[in-house]
Order: sequence, then structure tokens, then C-alpha cells
Amino acid sequence: MAYTDLADLVRALERSGELVRVKAPVDPDLEVTGIVQRVVRDRGPALLFENPTRGRMPLLMNLFGTTSRMCRALGVSDLDEIGDRIAGLLKPELPQGFGGFREALGKAAQLRNAPPRHGKRARCQEVVLRGEDVDLDLLPGVRSWPGDGGVFLNLGLTHTKHPETGARNLGMYRLQQQDRRTVSLHWQIHKDSTSHAAIAERRGDRLPVAIAFGCPPAVTYAASAPLPADIDEYLFAGFLQRERVELVDCLTVPLQVPANAQVVLEGWVEPGARLPEGPFGDHTGFYTPVEPFPYMHVDVMTTREKPIYQSIVVGRPPQEDGPLGKATERIFRPLIRLTIPEIVDYDLPEAGVFHNCAIVSIHKRFPKHAHKVMNAIWGAGLLSLSKLIVVVDADCDVHDYNEVAWRAFGNVDYAHDVVHMTGPVDHLDHSSYEQFYGGKLGIDATAKLPTEGYRREGGWPEACVLDQSTVELVQRRWREYGIS
Repeated sequence: MAYTDLADLVRALERSGELVRVKAPVDPDLEVTGIVQRVVRDRGPALLFENPTRGRMPLLMNLFGTTSRMCRALGVSDLDEIGDRIAGLLKPELPQGFGGFREALGKAAQLRNAPPRHGKRARCQEVVLRGEDVDLDLLPGVRSWPGDGGVFLNLGLTHTKHPETGARNLGMYRLQQQDRRTVSLHWQIHKDSTSHAAIAERRGDRLPVAIAFGCPPAVTYAASAPLPADIDEYLFAGFLQRERVELVDCLTVPLQVPANAQVVLEGWVEPGARLPEGPFGDHTGFYTPVEPFPYMHVDVMTTREKPIYQSIVVGRPPQEDGPLGKATERIFRPLIRLTIPEIVDYDLPEAGVFHNCAIVSIHKRFPKHAHKVMNAIWGAGLLSLSKLIVVVDADCDVHDYNEVAWRAFGNVDYAHDVVHMTGPVDHLDHSSYEQFYGGKLGIDATAKLPTEGYRREGGWPEACVLDQSTVELVQRRWREYGIS
């Protein structure tokens, strides 16, 4: 089972030696980043800074910094286990016999445990600060990079709802602390909260907002997941952790937050209100410029009696958000294959910050099949923001970058096998000459068919590999060769 309380996971990691308590005073202004950078690159432990020089609560960093800890937080031994559960739910077959009926009931039970429920105990509201008592400086907010425009409260989960339908949205957006009671909301153009704010503004209404820190790990992950707008993140989080998420009503806004959160901010966004936000060293590894964004005036701040403030450093890969992105890649694989069934597997390289490059393997069946897949990906949710797509044959391991490079470098005639187009790109993309759209490239690195125009005598050549009998012979006799 996944951990439904962040504090429980912290204790479990400490018992297993995967968390280190840093007792020395450490400055959240740049010094924390310097420490976290070294630990992340060494695939080191989670860090609990017990005496940060800003704020009045411990600072938790690098919780998701390795794939193994990401798995542990979600209660699995391998991230593909979650994808397999989703794939099982998507199977349309009718149950056959008693065994099939029992399996169908098991699937129904998974969904029955998914919807959130109203909690009886609001641990996140044990301490309540109102009005002038609200002070964001109580949080050990981090300034990660020298050029950052100030302190950013990263890893806060932002709650809004559609002003007309009431549909809830939970998202993970960067949050700049402007003063003791004001937080800027970096709502990018492609995000659902941007839509909620635009509708409220058109109606002349203010928008209620709640921001929760230190939530159950499955909830934190769900906030980052690229779910369709009509899929409730708390339903998804309940599915992930196999237990319904407990929610409690906020004190001053018509929203609900996790009862087990560590810290919650409540407030409103006034229509048309903007403040300059940024610069910020983002996950691309570059500073994003100052832009006007909505901001939230915090009316109420609630916490546990002994809260932990969880945050994250983002920047040039590798960073802690790498395993979060890899979780999305593996968990959403069945949904991608449901939309594009010829896909065998795919990889979103961390160095490509998960939207600059997608490597896809396919079962190729007809001429220009790879081109069809490229266009399908460029129309698939947030995968539409992919700038580079490399398509390889089914026998290629998309996670072996040497294998992929060998095919992409050697299997491509760049006069015939490349698709170049213009389309939407990520809000944070710095390389596009115009914001929000730019060039995209698709590379067909599959073996080419005569019907695609490959007319050379003998057809596509066969790759030179050893026969299986020789491989098995060497394996049997390896010790006889005396090679260490």
C-alpha cells in the first residue's frame, strides 16, 4: 500500500537509511540548492533540514529523488505495476466463468476505493492563523538560483474549481512569495487553472484558491500528472494509493484539501489582478523571464501542530523531478497505447525535460506508418508539446539510448524520413522564436519498405548479429576461456 501521510513515509525512510536529518543550520537561500544538487547527482537520500535559517519548521527535500523512492511512495516495486493495473481496467472483455467474474469484481473494487471521502479529523487545521497573523515567512521557502526573483514555494498543490460547473482541479504550479501574505500563481497557458481563472475573470468574479503543502505522496504525484480536465485528480490519487483520500472543507473558501496535508493557504484571486512574476530557474535549466501572472492574497494559513514543509529544487537535469516525470511516462503508457495502439513502448528522456523529446517504438505495418504515429502524438494531450519524436521498430529498446542513437543516426535518409512542422510548444520553451509555438521534428528511424520508395536491390539490409546457438555456446563455456 502507498503511504497516505507524508510523515509516515518520512519515518519509514529514516528507518531504512534513505533519509538523513541535517541538524546544522542551513540557509534556504541558495545553500540548500548546493547541498541538494550534490545529493541528487549521487542518487543520495532524502534530506530533512531540521534547522533552516528561514522559517519555523523543518524543510524536506529530495523525497522523490530516486526511482526506488518514487516507487516506495506509491506503494509499488516497479512503476509499470501501476500502468499494468490501468491496462487491466481498460480491457473490454466480458468475464468468462467464475475466475473471470472474480477478476471483474476485483477491478470494480479498485474503483470503489478510489473516490475521495470527507475526513472527520482535519490534521492540517490543528493551528489556524488568520488575517494579520498570516506570515509566509514561517515557511522555509527556497531561493534556488542566484537569478531567481525571490523565494518560491515549490511543490505546493493548487486547488481551484470551474466557476460554472464546479469541477475541481488540482495542479502543481510554481508559487512566488511576494510578501508575507501574497503569492503569485504561475498559471501557464495550457493549464486547467488558467481556464478557471479566465472564466471567473470574464464573469467579474473572484476565484477561490487553496494551496496545500506536504500532502500524501499519491496526491502530490496526481497534481503533477497530465490528466484530462474531466478526470478528478483525487479519484486518480485514490486509485494509486488503493485507499480513498480524506478531504476536509477549507475554513474560508469553498474548496476541499487533504486532511493529512502539512500546511494549507486559503485565499482569493481578484479579477484582472496581476503582479510581475519571475525570473525563475525552471526545470528547463534556464531562467524564465518576468511575466504578469495572477496572485493570491492569503487570508488564512493552517498547519499541523508540528508541520514539515516539503519543497523541491528544479533546474538542469538531473533533478528530483526526474523520477516524477518517469512515473508519468510509465503510468500513462497504457492510455497512450489505447489512443495509438501500434505503439509498443516509449521513453521521455530526462535530459529532454520530458517534453522536448519522445522516443517511440512501433509495430510497423504499412508505408509511412511512423509518420502516422508522429502526427497522432502531436495531437495527444500534453504530448502534443513534444518537439522531437524519434520512431523506431518494435525490436528496439527505447530506454537504451545507444541503441536508439545507432538507429536514428544510421537508419535515416534525411531527404525522405523527416517530418518538419510548426505547432504548440511548452510555455517555458525558450528556444522557440515566438512564445507558445515553434518548430517540431519527427525522425523515422524504422526499417524502410519498398512501398515507401526504398528501391535498392535486395531491400533493407539485415543487421549483423550472432546466431543464438553461438551466444548459448559462449555462455556455457565462458569460464573455460579464463576471461575475468
